[in-house]
Order: sequence, then C-alpha cells, then structure tokens
Amino acid sequence: MASVLTHAGETAGIDRVAIVTGGSRGLGREIAVKLAGQGYAVVVNYARHQGAAEAAVEEVLAADGTAIAVRGDVADELDVERLFAETTETFGRADVVVHAVGQVVVSPVADCDLDTFDALVRTTVRGTFIVNRQAARELRAGGAIVNVCGSPAGSYAAASGAVEAITRALAPELHERDITVNTVVPALMRPATPAGIADVVAFLVGEDGHWVNGQVIRASD
Repeated sequence: MASVLTHAGETAGIDRVAIVTGGSRGLGREIAVKLAGQGYAVVVNYARHQGAAEAAVEEVLAADGTAIAVRGDVADELDVERLFAETTETFGRADVVVHAVGQVVVSPVADCDLDTFDALVRTTVRGTFIVNRQAARELRAGGAIVNVCGSPAGSYAAASGAVEAITRALAPELHERDITVNTVVPALMRPATPAGIADVVAFLVGEDGHWVNGQVIRASD
C-alpha cells in the first residue's frame, strides 16, 4: 500500500501542486527540487527507497519549500490512485505531474531476455499509462503532464516509443481542458545533465512553455 511520510512544510496559501514520480533519486529528485524552488508544493513518489525520499523532502524543506513523500508502485493502479488521493488530501488537486520513473535497460535487443523485457514494459509502459490516465482524470485545468524517459536505443527503444505514443495520443484529448502533455528524452549524443533536463521540465510546466503540447523533446547540452 502507498503511505505518506510525515514530512511537510507550511501548506497554507499553496496554489500550485506537482507530483513527481521517481522523485526520490537521480533525475526525479533534481526535478522535484527544481519545482519546489519555483513555488510548487511537491509530492515525491517513490517505490522502495524510503530514506532517499525522506532526504529529498528534507532538502526541499531546508530551502523553505513544501513537500511530502508518498510510496507507491507506478504500475499498480491502486497505488497510483492512492498517490493522487493523498496529494489531494494534503495540498488539493495537482496541477502538474512529472512521470520520471522508468527501468532503463541498456543492452542490444539480441541480448535482452524476456524476463528483463517484461519488467521493462511493466514499469515504463504500463506505469506511464496508469500515471497518465490518472493525471488525465484528476489534474486541474491549465495543468501539465511531462513524461521523462531514456534514449530510444537497444532494448529500451520499444518502451521509449510507447511513452512517446501515449504522450501524442493524450495531448489532443486534454486540449479542451488546457492541459499540455509532453515527453522529454535525453539526446543520444551529448545528453543533457539532470539539472539541464530539470530546467526543460520546469519550462514545459510553466507559463512560458504552456504553448508546447504533444511534443517529444530531445534534450542535449
């Protein structure tokens, strides 16, 4: 079951809320901290690394931001429903969802066994679909969804392609509610740093980037 850690800043006066899946470590954490610095109340989703999630929340709080951590498997629809329910209960409905969870497999297609591929599809494809579906149901009008996935190479190419397809299918469906849907992918050549990708995500969910919709952005330095 998903659970909320009891770490939160002052919730009064919050008017922007962001959920970041995979927000406890790496790129997801970079994005969570970036959005918190821009005034979002941030929900840091994690699956296994509770200590890392707590540390991410503490980093936000130390910078006078607002955050909680919520455990949940993005490929489990009940966990994702709880993630959104806990967000709404604590801060109100979300404005932004950044889906930064993905199991990256860096191997040639010929060398990838089916168990590994099945796990890749479950986390990256099924997880993206469930999180995006719930976001489509619950985001406030004027919001944004950003899917972050790895470069489409080797065995990961099928999963990356599916994430891009979900993005392009969902973007026109949410157009009438003024919700944008985009994907950010590190470029194969000279991929952007985590901080650089966080900057791209922050642009896409902000007012200046709200005209961008249904796009797959290859981020490079």
